Amino acid sequence: MFKTDLLKKIESMNNGLAILVDPDKFVGLEKKEEWIRKINFLKPDFLFIGGSVVAKNDFDKCIELLHAKVDVPLIIFPGNYDQIHPSAQGLLFLSLLSGKNPEYLITQHVKAVDYLEGLDIEILPTAYLLIDGGIQTAVAYVSQTQPIPQYGKSIAAKISLAGKYQGKKLIYLDAGSGAKSAVPLEMIIEVKKVGLPLIVGGGIKTIDDIKKNHLAGANIVVIGNKIEEDVDFLMDLAEYRSACAITTAPLN
Repeated sequence: MFKTDLLKKIESMNNGLAILVDPDKFVGLEKKEEWIRKINFLKPDFLFIGGSVVAKNDFDKCIELLHAKVDVPLIIFPGNYDQIHPSAQGLLFLSLLSGKNPEYLITQHVKAVDYLEGLDIEILPTAYLLIDGGIQTAVAYVSQTQPIPQYGKSIAAKISLAGKYQGKKLIYLDAGSGAKSAVPLEMIIEVKKVGLPLIVGGGIKTIDDIKKNHLAGANIVVIGNKIEEDVDFLMDLAEYRSACAITTAPLN
């Protein structure tokens, strides 16, 4: 359905939008058809599919349904090695560089390679950094790692630069699902100087938040919990995308 050239597409964006879908929550969603209609109307750049604790069966059901009914590229945002499916167009190959747990630095990746071998999906090597969002998130709990503090913009920048030198192609700053505080704009500006495409998510609740993240340097802003709490926010996003192309000079 989609030609896989996702990295080039992301590199060219300055106001990209991705909707994060947690299969564990999506399977039990009461108004799936309404949600799907609004997603197809919004046409975000990507749907990110995955979660920290998701049953394989729920993951497969979710991605198969979305592949059949949603006209948007699907990128897997894996919580573990078995969140892989041939219906996706891409996979964020996440290395949790903000933590020191080898399971999420390389072990999960080794477990995944047999699944990935032979699949026709684009693999996107990604430096993944958890940022303190004011609560203990599921990913911090599962990975048993500490997030970077809100004041740690230089720490985030150095880790991101190390990831670049390792050969990562993307940086993902994530305050986590349900975060009270989003990634600080000053941190986004500092990490953007590393020179890699930047994805930012967690704790983003308003259109103004999204715009500020884009202006600070985020190529893609990820919205998750806000949609789960208020599906009508999808329509606000549609207005933003149609009426507010980013033309203002970046904050940095």
